[in-house]
Amino acid sequence: QVQLVESGGGLVQVGGSLTLSCVASGLAFSSSTMGWFRRAPGKEREFVGDIRWTGQITYNSDSMKGRFSISRDNAKNTVYLQMHSLKSEDTGVYFCAAQDGSYEYVYWGQGTQVTVSS
Repeated sequence: QVQLVESGGGLVQVGGSLTLSCVASGLAFSSSTMGWFRRAPGKEREFVGDIRWTGQITYNSDSMKGRFSISRDNAKNTVYLQMHSLKSEDTGVYFCAAQDGSYEYVYWGQGTQVTVSS
């Protein structure tokens, strides 16, 4: 059974930083593409970025690429999302996800709330 457990969310002021973690179990983590998504209040879920087993990283936008950083530690079965220069529009629930062999995100964590206040 695949489990993804996010942590690290919380309340932070505009311009602050936060690091999210996602611990995975029940899958071949080192060969899995891991992604981060978010859902802002009243909006649909949005792709933030992902990291392939090769280490290749993709971000949704240049804005995220400049402020967010995705990394992984295969020894700990953990993927990270470091966020800097946070804006109020970064507020939302952040989800960790894993692809299966069909390159679809089929495994999801429960999400962790990030609130950026001014």
